[in-house]
Amino acid sequence: MADSHDISKHVKTYIGIFIALLIGTVITVGLYYVHFNSIAVTIAVALVIATLKSFLVAGYFMHLMSEKKTIYWIMGVTIFFFLALVGLFVWSLYDIPKPRGL
Repeated sequence: MADSHDISKHVKTYIGIFIALLIGTVITVGLYYVHFNSIAVTIAVALVIATLKSFLVAGYFMHLMSEKKTIYWIMGVTIFFFLALVGLFVWSLYDIPKPRGL
């Protein structure tokens, strides 16, 4: 049977992550009312907050912090291809012809 000290350590970690996610949600809602000068800054701030919260969920609640190196390798390849697709999209952004009359 598991040691109660070991279980209480995990429960404290999960409660801490839960509180961090609650704080992240409060920050997200609070920043909704802040209007930045640029849409790019708004998107960047939203993506940073979402990335931090998703790291907490994936790392602790999905136990990826304790997985083997294969999981990290697969995640790295996924991130690489995601960034490559975003790069291709941005690269071709101005290649789209504009409609006539606009």
